[in-house]
Amino acid sequence: MRSHKFKNTLIFKLLIAIAVSFLVSMAVLVSFSWLIILFFNIHYVSELSIVTYNIIELTLFSFSFLVTFYLMIRKKLLYLKMITDSVNDIAAGKLGLTIELAGKDELSQLAQNINGMSKELANKFDYERQLEMAKNELITNVSHDLRSPLTSIIGYLDLLRKGNYSDQKQLNDYLDTSYLKSKRLESLINELFEYTRLSSPDVKLDYSEVGMTGLLEQLIGEYIPIFEREKLTIVKALPNEEIHIAMDVEKMVRVYENLFMNAIKYSLKPSDIHISLDRLDSLVILKISNQVENPPLEDLNKLFERFFVGDKARKNNQGTGLGLAISKRIVELHGGTIQGEYKEGWLTFMVEHQLNSCLRDFTRLS
Repeated sequence: MRSHKFKNTLIFKLLIAIAVSFLVSMAVLVSFSWLIILFFNIHYVSELSIVTYNIIELTLFSFSFLVTFYLMIRKKLLYLKMITDSVNDIAAGKLGLTIELAGKDELSQLAQNINGMSKELANKFDYERQLEMAKNELITNVSHDLRSPLTSIIGYLDLLRKGNYSDQKQLNDYLDTSYLKSKRLESLINELFEYTRLSSPDVKLDYSEVGMTGLLEQLIGEYIPIFEREKLTIVKALPNEEIHIAMDVEKMVRVYENLFMNAIKYSLKPSDIHISLDRLDSLVILKISNQVENPPLEDLNKLFERFFVGDKARKNNQGTGLGLAISKRIVELHGGTIQGEYKEGWLTFMVEHQLNSCLRDFTRLS
């Protein structure tokens, strides 16, 4: 095995080239000597001085050695030049450029490493470009979403400042509308701040071990008055045996509350909301399902994009479009996944936790 690997090395091939070049050069010298004797005679050779003869032999040997050696390594030299040119092209901005692999020696390994580096640079460049586009999109969306309520507030305050209202009722209406717009503005700013904070690479989670069944029972109990007011009935399928998991409780509670509020906003009324918790091997799976009037988007991943607001919320001027994006970020920080699924009038959000990784993180941080 080692001998086979050594045969594929550049050193072995160079040694072979040197040996062959030496043998060819020796053959040329022998042939030269025989030609001298054959076409001239031995007296002619003896008449040459030793120095002159040695110079002729050395020149002939060197020339034949260099020519043979060059011919044997010519392909490697051309391949090395191609690698050099490709590196220069990559340095000039042709990221993602790959070099055709030839052979199994160190030059081929070098080309393979350069290909990996080129792809990695291209991926990083694309990632940076996506970040730049996302930043520009974020600024655009923030500007638009902040401008709308702010414009309304300024408009109503201007009416109040000028006294353009007919009676006390209209005055109260203007004040109420301004207050609601201000609260929406505050909510948007808080959500935006939270999303930005969670997107930071320095964000840290405050892990603690918690029983999922008990936590969900408590949260559902707190939301029962809201569910009843909205004519929604909770159908629970929680295990009797407690499932312990390590998490940042405050952040994950926010995820569950976001999913509860999302179900409340978009559910048919009256209808049921199904909440289930299961353990499948090392996975802990939470499902929250509600009936919806219209099928959601074909690509449910868009629901988790920043500033995506459903048609119903947009019409009612509700939501910031950051709730599910924040939820996704929190779940991913815990090493889990969150996704949506639509089937036969039911919209289901699934939160999956890797039980082992969560407990391992908790043990490491404790």
